[in-house]
Amino acid sequence: MNKTLFFWIFLILSSSCQKKTDSYSQEDSKAVNTISVIIDDQLWNSEVGDSIRNKFASPVLGLPQEEPLFTLKQYPAKLFEGFSTGSRNMIIIKKGNFNRYEMRVNEFSTPQNTIHITGKSTDEILFLLEKHYQQVIKKMRDAEISECQKIFSDSLIDTKKIQNKFNIELSIPFGYETVLSRKKLIWLKKEITSGNVSLLIYQIPYNYIHNSKAVTDIVRTRDSIGKLYIKTRGSKTKMITDEAYSPYFSKTDVGGNIAFETKGTWLMKNDYMSGPFINYAIKDKKNNRIIVLEGFCYAPSKEKRDLMFEAEAIIKTIKISK
Repeated sequence: MNKTLFFWIFLILSSSCQKKTDSYSQEDSKAVNTISVIIDDQLWNSEVGDSIRNKFASPVLGLPQEEPLFTLKQYPAKLFEGFSTGSRNMIIIKKGNFNRYEMRVNEFSTPQNTIHITGKSTDEILFLLEKHYQQVIKKMRDAEISECQKIFSDSLIDTKKIQNKFNIELSIPFGYETVLSRKKLIWLKKEITSGNVSLLIYQIPYNYIHNSKAVTDIVRTRDSIGKLYIKTRGSKTKMITDEAYSPYFSKTDVGGNIAFETKGTWLMKNDYMSGPFINYAIKDKKNNRIIVLEGFCYAPSKEKRDLMFEAEAIIKTIKISK
């Protein structure tokens, strides 16, 4: 081959590889709810890859359409020889002469969680994945919540009215505006392309929600609030919990307080609107009340995972004043 021609081919290929690596770093360092999976193609296309996809890209609970918990981006190990990455979440899987699971913080950049899984065989890798995946998901989701809060903390709206009304502190990013304010309720909304995202804050007596039938009480309460306040064009419209899908319920902690988390879908009765919601009923025993914070969105032409994730991140900034 002509030496000059060979030189130009080599230069083009080198430039292409460099651009691919650079674009990877820039893109993944900013992407929300994304995991970079460093694994050779042979393992990725085997039952190991299937296990990773089933665990980390399983459908998000409470959304009307299937969307993955994390967006997975797979890269062969050779691509990263000599390079580091700015991805916030990484899982590095390979076969080796030993079995190991290790979680490293800020290994290549900050903030970052890197999971190393090495196994002598496919079965050993699958065993380590099964043993640790729930811990990994929690760690990475918590990190993404913190990063989301950090991003929007640079541009917040004034929440003094909320603080005075409910005796709480809450960080809400710019773009949300109050559309309804009552003695014990505030509804804020942010307009987006082809839709909107809402935050609902209200308080109810402590005995309105019982541990033995919390889901029933929460649905009943949010439906009564929807009937009174959340309407569209017609006076006969009202927002209700979609009875076609059972809500997902769990007990959790928000701001150091016991809380009930409920995820599901809502619909506007007598109108053609629907979407997902995430509801936190937070127990405030000292003040004999329950603070309810709910995020819901209407975005028929958009994916909704990250919209609801932002709402969750906002809600989890709450601090109840003593």
